[in-house]
Amino acid sequence: MGAIEVAGVTVQTDHWIDGHRVPSAETFTDISPVDEVELGRIAAGGAPEVDAAVEAARRAFPEWAALPIDERAAVLHRIADGIEARVEDLAIVETTDNGSLLRSHRRGVMPRCAMNFRYFADAVRELAHPDREIRGHRQRISYQPAGVAAIITPWNAPLMLATWRIGPALASGNCVVLKPPEWAPLTASLLADITAEAGLPPGVFNVVQGTGPEAGAALSAHPGINRLAFTGSVPTAGTVATAAARNIVPLSFELGGKSPLLVFADADFELAVTLAVEQFDNSGQVCLGAFRILVEESIAEDFLAAVVDKARGIIQGDPRDEETDISCLISRPHFDKVSAFVDRATSAGASVVLGGTPNTELGHLYYSPTILVDAEPGSEILTEEVFGPVLTVQTFRTEDEAVRMANDTRFGLAATLVTGDRDRAERVSSALSAGTVWVNCFFVRDLGAPFGGNGKSGIGREGGVWSFDFYSDIQNTVFAPQGWRQDPSQQS
Repeated sequence: MGAIEVAGVTVQTDHWIDGHRVPSAETFTDISPVDEVELGRIAAGGAPEVDAAVEAARRAFPEWAALPIDERAAVLHRIADGIEARVEDLAIVETTDNGSLLRSHRRGVMPRCAMNFRYFADAVRELAHPDREIRGHRQRISYQPAGVAAIITPWNAPLMLATWRIGPALASGNCVVLKPPEWAPLTASLLADITAEAGLPPGVFNVVQGTGPEAGAALSAHPGINRLAFTGSVPTAGTVATAAARNIVPLSFELGGKSPLLVFADADFELAVTLAVEQFDNSGQVCLGAFRILVEESIAEDFLAAVVDKARGIIQGDPRDEETDISCLISRPHFDKVSAFVDRATSAGASVVLGGTPNTELGHLYYSPTILVDAEPGSEILTEEVFGPVLTVQTFRTEDEAVRMANDTRFGLAATLVTGDRDRAERVSSALSAGTVWVNCFFVRDLGAPFGGNGKSGIGREGGVWSFDFYSDIQNTVFAPQGWRQDPSQQS
């Protein structure tokens, strides 16, 4: 059994299949983006490990699916207890593994992981549709477990985004095979330990580590899966969808974004400035981030100056430091990608008003908070997802122009609107093409609300009943009003 020490926490490096650790002949290197130090060699799975995990999940499925809902829910609550008991371990490991802020993991992210299990454990108990009637026939609508759910997660919030889908999948009575991101796989391994300690039966939850072309491709194309949830880029989603389509597997995709932040002249000025600077959170590695700032022309000059001034106060540094506001990018390839976006934008005529360069004082993977103006409409920097600390600022004159500019994208994950006019808020929010619209706020999430994107930002919705709609086979049973054999005990 392989194991490494990460900030004093022991993490198993083998896969978790059928309730025990499984090594692989191949491994990959996990490197911390904080200081580019090698954390260890991680078992790299492929088709054999995926086969074993799916087979284990299929064996475990009948018993887990037949377990009464209250008993399944009790196991999920114990998993949540286990996460809460190990918040500190999970937080420091994930910070070391993907460079996100330790304070955020401690205070928000890891508690939210526990909440993901608790919410869906409770919600499944209340899941019901009222019976329907047609010409005297009774229709009973029920949720049946679908089978094996394959879940492929990204590196920017690996444990939170995994539990967001594992929770409803397990609560629905499915078994799960998780493929964590190769750039940040470690907290998935810790979660496997927690599920075992909580008494989750072997095979109900499995973790196969590895790269996308090997483990991810094998899992996407596997004929033994019944649902596939993926979070990642649009190009990878196309590959995943093509593989799953051969087996007619239902998909739930949460993909990229190029979300707008619309600021009208009647907005609370300080609130708008604060929301704009908040978009640098997690070094811009947030799919929901509103990186296209659209501001009404009459206040644009003052607004830009205020945003730049506030952004200069961002503290960039080691994510383990409580004072740090943003940290590093995830890897050298991703850093190079972000840097190249800015270089191409400036070569095409955009102007830098803040940043625009690496922060070499901190290390190789730290990119300075950057704000660009004067980008040509339709240019790459305005239309493609950068996934780094790079904002663009554009101006508009009318409400219609603002809506047109906001919707001028192939993405539609989210949008943020700041205005002091309630009627305008209603008009503009309904005209925006986005799965989530925030009005005078940002990043407020309710687990019971639908979440997903329009256009190239995804397929489907999850959250609340929408998660159960996806992770279940919904059955309609129609009962005739007559034809029943009379109970002999009630005959006279």
